[in-house]
Amino acid sequence: MKPATRDWLEGLREFAAAHRLEKPLAVPESPAERAAERMILAARLADWFTGSEAILADRRVWLAERDDAAGADPDPAIVITTSPVGIAVVEEQLAVGSLPAQAIAGRTAAVTELEYRLWCIRHPDDGRDCHVNIWNWIKTSVPRQRHAEFARHPLAADEAYWLHRAGIAGAGAADRRDCHLWKFNGRHASLLEAFVAEQGVRGTG
Repeated sequence: MKPATRDWLEGLREFAAAHRLEKPLAVPESPAERAAERMILAARLADWFTGSEAILADRRVWLAERDDAAGADPDPAIVITTSPVGIAVVEEQLAVGSLPAQAIAGRTAAVTELEYRLWCIRHPDDGRDCHVNIWNWIKTSVPRQRHAEFARHPLAADEAYWLHRAGIAGAGAADRRDCHLWKFNGRHASLLEAFVAEQGVRGTG
């Protein structure tokens, strides 16, 4: 990892820590909701950590093919944007999870989407020369006006749609953007449809 990349990553970590002193992370009050969210996010994270070497290899190929990548870091920081529940899952898996996860712990930061965006406004890396962004979070309050998009999966009175948004940017051929439709009934979550297309939704996460 280049010194400039290390400085950018450490700056992000310090910025996120300071931001949380002003606006502490808020996890769902419901233990069942926390457990369901944790289950979904942890499964995706475990898959990514297992495949982390392949993701970084794809990035190196991508950089080699770019004409403007002379200053880019082939040994990048990894920024995981996720929810407060997801941040706890990331920290746990980096500490005691698989060997691939532990191997990249020193280059990885888990932050909220807001923390990431605010940091990038101050210290932009638009070409992702020094980092890969992995996002993994759940939209647990889908506006009612959007329910028509998912009418093929009708809900019971006590159920709610969840949208699990996950993706990678900055890794070339490994880049992807996925969205999976779940439902939550107050006790547990169930997958309704994988790889749904959201109408009119753009941007990371």
